[in-house]
Amino acid sequence: MNKIPLYEKIGYAMGDAGANLVWRGALAYLAVFYTDTFGISAAAAAMLFLVVRLSDGVTDIIMGMIADRTHTRFGKFRPWILWSAPFLGLFMVLCFTTPNFNETNKLIYAYVTYIGLTLAYTVSNVPYSALMGVMSPDDTERTKLSSFRFAGAFTGGLLVMGFLPELVAYFGGGDNAKGYQLTMYLFAALLIALMVITFVSTKERVIPHAANGRCLKSELKDLTKNLPFIILPLLATTLFFYYRDIYSGLFFALVMAAMTFVIKKLLNKEQSNLTGTQQDMVDLLTNKPWLILLGIGFLTMMFNGIKYGVIAYYFKYQVANELMAGQYFVALLIVSIFGALATGKLAELMGKRNLFILSLILSGLLTTAFYWVPSGNIVAIFTFGCAAEFFAAMMPTLFFSMLGDAADYSEWKNKRRATGLIYSAGTFVQKTGGGFAGALVLVVLAGYGYNGMDETSIAQSLPGMQLLMSWIPAAFAFLGAILMLIYPLTSLMTQKITEDLAIRRSNV
Repeated sequence: MNKIPLYEKIGYAMGDAGANLVWRGALAYLAVFYTDTFGISAAAAAMLFLVVRLSDGVTDIIMGMIADRTHTRFGKFRPWILWSAPFLGLFMVLCFTTPNFNETNKLIYAYVTYIGLTLAYTVSNVPYSALMGVMSPDDTERTKLSSFRFAGAFTGGLLVMGFLPELVAYFGGGDNAKGYQLTMYLFAALLIALMVITFVSTKERVIPHAANGRCLKSELKDLTKNLPFIILPLLATTLFFYYRDIYSGLFFALVMAAMTFVIKKLLNKEQSNLTGTQQDMVDLLTNKPWLILLGIGFLTMMFNGIKYGVIAYYFKYQVANELMAGQYFVALLIVSIFGALATGKLAELMGKRNLFILSLILSGLLTTAFYWVPSGNIVAIFTFGCAAEFFAAMMPTLFFSMLGDAADYSEWKNKRRATGLIYSAGTFVQKTGGGFAGALVLVVLAGYGYNGMDETSIAQSLPGMQLLMSWIPAAFAFLGAILMLIYPLTSLMTQKITEDLAIRRSNV
């Protein structure tokens, strides 16, 4: 059966509703929590956001490999959603807890708890995302499922982003540190309940054939040997992004040149001489749709992440109404639900590629309008923001649906399917984009002299906030539209791949 029942689509959506209590909460409020409540500098918080993404470069891929090689009576991916839920809830609370430490120990605590949160999120969300790729072999059905998923994601986001300021004020009674912690207890309990619903209500239908007989232990040992291939480019990019000087630029150029040489050597190597990890890398590096989606995922997350990351600052200082940020988030996320639900039908009419390009261009243009909107014009702020968000909501919906197409393409071309690995790279690049987006917000504010503990620094940082609401994120949307022009999987080719795989699987 290719068609997914309605109850199962809703059950799957509940998982991302729960995940987005973490994801959207961290995306929208963690930066301002760190600088204005926790008490660390914008520059230190920016480095924190970047360093944590280095750990994601390893853990996402390891989790993808583990999930692909998991065998239980509940399936490959579903059990991880259940097992990870308590840890995700725990670190959600710890991240928004303010201990009575000195500045150095606070920074250490922030690193430990934020890394713990991203690790727990990886263990949960990589299998959750990959689950979409095995619930149905039909790409149209996966697009519809993706629409439900992100409708659920935006609903979870609506709860945390829309009501967090009021809940912090209510529970804290003027003490923001206490308010954040108690609010996260509430959201953590809700998160665990939603994850259980997803585990109980979903089913895995696509059962890929084992690609080789290697055990997970040997595969992870093999991966360890290849870690520099993953870590060095991330480290070079992070250092260049943060320091932006001649030394970090030279290191970045040398690392990228070395990686280019290694990749060429790997691609020219005989397949029989490749290890399991190297074969996985070759499959990914020769998967053109996946490579383009990797870039698209990063650019769209930078676009959305920057916009969401600056909103709390924008309403607190530009609009001078901190609580209105919650109302704005509610408006955006209600519109996002409609945008996500409309994606499946529009993709059928226009094709995924064309719809993706249109959404990037229109959302980017509407976002640039913020540069000219006066901070006191609330109607214009809400109008342009909601219009841009309707199209922005289609981006992650299409992205994760198209990752399933890239997994199909890999199986069709190479007769190997690593759904978890393909989706792990997709979630990794989304989280990397989110981390870099949050860091860029803080880097720009720090460049304008912002200090959350010094009110005299606010006025000089207002132009930076205006750019972060308009031209800076829009630039990433326009770059994404250009990149999507070369995406090779048309609707006709996707249909052929689906039909060929159905015949191949039925003959086994």
